[in-house]
Amino acid sequence: MDETTTTAALPPVRHWPALDLFGVEFDPVLAELMREGPITRIKLPNGDGWAWLVTRYDDVRSVTNDPRFSRKLVVENDVTRLAPHFVPVDGAVGFEDPPDHTRLRRAVAPAFTTRGVERLRERARLLLAELVEEVLADGPPADLTERLLGPFPLAVVCELMGVPPIDRPRMHEWTNLILSSTHGVERSQRAKEDMCAYFADLLSQPRDGDAGDDEESVIGLLGTAVANGEITASEAVGLALLIQIGGEAVTNNCGNMLFVLLTHPEHLARLRAEPAIRPRAIDELLRYIPHRSAVGLSRIAREDVTVAGVRIRAGEPVYVSYLAANRDPDVFPAPESLDFDRSPNPHVAFGYGPHFCVGAMLARMESELLVDAFLDRFPGLRFAVPVEEVRFRRGALIRGPESLPVTW
Repeated sequence: MDETTTTAALPPVRHWPALDLFGVEFDPVLAELMREGPITRIKLPNGDGWAWLVTRYDDVRSVTNDPRFSRKLVVENDVTRLAPHFVPVDGAVGFEDPPDHTRLRRAVAPAFTTRGVERLRERARLLLAELVEEVLADGPPADLTERLLGPFPLAVVCELMGVPPIDRPRMHEWTNLILSSTHGVERSQRAKEDMCAYFADLLSQPRDGDAGDDEESVIGLLGTAVANGEITASEAVGLALLIQIGGEAVTNNCGNMLFVLLTHPEHLARLRAEPAIRPRAIDELLRYIPHRSAVGLSRIAREDVTVAGVRIRAGEPVYVSYLAANRDPDVFPAPESLDFDRSPNPHVAFGYGPHFCVGAMLARMESELLVDAFLDRFPGLRFAVPVEEVRFRRGALIRGPESLPVTW
């Protein structure tokens, strides 16, 4: 961050509406804000007042790794935001600062290590293979959102959590309601409360290893941490909520990836012909695709801080845009181009700093399996409708295709 403070007038407050964009179109409002400068001011559809928006790659990484910016303080303020409701519950890890944030993440860390994720890989591969075989047996056309992109990440995150199969449809419904702005505050809040009550009940039950909820599952780890006095029961519920709803982000991200490949057939053909470049291609797709609408979670300055030459005062809210950082031309030459040979590719698709996505390795593993399945099991994969008829989620906090009708 530039510590040289300018005396220029404050930038104007720009209204950022909740746009329902088609495909992987880059948000035109964000593009305009990026052109206006590395730090601007925004007002989102809900909450009070305005907030700073930081878009330059180096500044985004600095803010997210700076203890002078607090997530916990956001809970006490009605910060301008996209969602009509406040998604996290009190004490949730996403709204804690170190050292409490570190303590909470430590409770579930074993599930997200390389060993923890690899423990799930073979089970995930089998789950996906079963789903793919069902689709192939039924034949084309098929909606891959309904048949693969929805059920597979849900099954994997529930396996990780220790949620029994019978309860997984409810988890999916609650997640969609929590992450939507179209059903109203009350319905979204009720879904959040229902999911919290479910996890509170699950955590209170004796665990015997059945239904996948053994000591290595997230529920098992949380139960042990509560029993050992490392975290409270309410903190365990908040952690479970965020991990569960975050796990289904793979549905939208991989849906966006498949949309990109089907609309860039030359890239799809190359990945079929050169399997060795797929891990690098997934990194580039993660950099390129829109992961969300507008911005995610804010921070509040604990003290006066200078960012990009602008003085942010104590108590003022700040957003960073990882989408903008991933299009910073100083870091990513020709950022609008999809380049599977891009190297290095230090994208921040999973965030940065203490709040770096705890499930990043799990999401990569799922993405690798899904992309392999699309490329290797569905020769001739293509849209079954004109591309302009592909429906994308409306009023959603997380961007992605509502359906992907394909044939092969």
